[in-house]
Amino acid sequence: MRSTTRFTTLFLAVAVVSFLPPFGWTQVYASASERQLFDAANRERQNRGLPVLKWDEALAKAAHRHAVEMAKQGTISHQFPGELSLPARVTKAGARFISLAENVAQAQSARQIHDLWMHSPGHRANLLDKDMNSVGIGVFERNRDLFAVEDFSRAK
Repeated sequence: MRSTTRFTTLFLAVAVVSFLPPFGWTQVYASASERQLFDAANRERQNRGLPVLKWDEALAKAAHRHAVEMAKQGTISHQFPGELSLPARVTKAGARFISLAENVAQAQSARQIHDLWMHSPGHRANLLDKDMNSVGIGVFERNRDLFAVEDFSRAK
């Protein structure tokens, strides 16, 4: 009887763990594109022996707001006239950080966005920065284009 109980407990533990998303994903309401970009970033980092990034909800909130602003403007930029700076945006959203970096892009799919970032030296450097340990990602769709923002931080 004891052997059966151990087997059942082990089976349930394996079943629960197998349904957990990769890389400690914690945001329940993220879009599929945000999840794809998060997973792609952490795959790139793991493939290079770098620590994975943890999801930061405050950074994601700031990133999403900026993605919406880019979609409204119909173009990408790190800051629009009258908009708060990156440090001010993430602080207002509640993030605590030592350092920050940001990637922005516009394309028709998350895969295209990730490829653009990986083929751009500056964006690639942000994504693979060994000193960054957190990320928040915001994606907003407008007219079949995705406006995406990755906000990275070295969290306090």
